[in-house]
Amino acid sequence: MAPKTTRATLALDKAGLRYSLHTYDYDADAPRIGLQAADALGVPPSRVLKTLMAAVDGRTVCLLVASDKEVSMKRVAAAFGGKAAAMLKPADAERLTGYHVGGISPLGQKRPFPTAIDAGSLAEPGDEIHVNGGGRGLQIRLAEGDLVAALSAKVVALV
Repeated sequence: MAPKTTRATLALDKAGLRYSLHTYDYDADAPRIGLQAADALGVPPSRVLKTLMAAVDGRTVCLLVASDKEVSMKRVAAAFGGKAAAMLKPADAERLTGYHVGGISPLGQKRPFPTAIDAGSLAEPGDEIHVNGGGRGLQIRLAEGDLVAALSAKVVALV
């Protein structure tokens, strides 16, 4: 399959960051898309970050956490200096990011949102990690430090 161009890959190209694309057979019926992606790519679930969209005190934020972990809404609120956090409804996440659920990338969203990456989901800045590439069945592998820089993300405990 030829490499795909998405808003996520265009954002990385514009930033001059090195990455690779990896495709897999997306299963819309998989109970946990991130785990299905990890299994299909043959990488540990801890190396595939899922993209979650939430609201903290009514402000939209983007969260990245290992596909085998669950975020703590208390920690999410604290990470953004808020009192309450809740996950966005899928339709709202799609409308705000411009991506479809199962294909939401933290990169190249319609507009940038404050982003936090779970500290426990990262290993070392030079290590590589997978994130959604902006389409169902498409993952981007890049250096953790490059991901943090590209997103201007804060790295904090979210689980």
